[in-house]
Amino acid sequence: MEKYVACCGIDCATCDARKATIANDQELRVKTAESWSIQFSAEIMPDMINCTGCREEGVKFSHCSECEIRKCARSKGFNTCGDCSELEQCATIGNILQFVPDALTNLRSIN
Repeated sequence: MEKYVACCGIDCATCDARKATIANDQELRVKTAESWSIQFSAEIMPDMINCTGCREEGVKFSHCSECEIRKCARSKGFNTCGDCSELEQCATIGNILQFVPDALTNLRSIN
């Protein structure tokens, strides 16, 4: 499977919202909305499950369009946080790196 790394290092190619959007898969949207509603204790509807990935043109899942990590990387002109010399000390991306260790590996692998 291809890797498509978001600004934060998460692999968008494995994200069900991106997969559902690319394949226009309504069944996957429904399953993802149900799963994420439970996981994030929020009401997420299937019509909200649309995202092309944070570094691609096109629609974004609500969190992705508002993401402080994405905003920071873009404001500095970076493709990803892997371009930033402050990556490992950064409080903005700290939670992602703590809970998704593959994100740091992904960021390092593209730089």
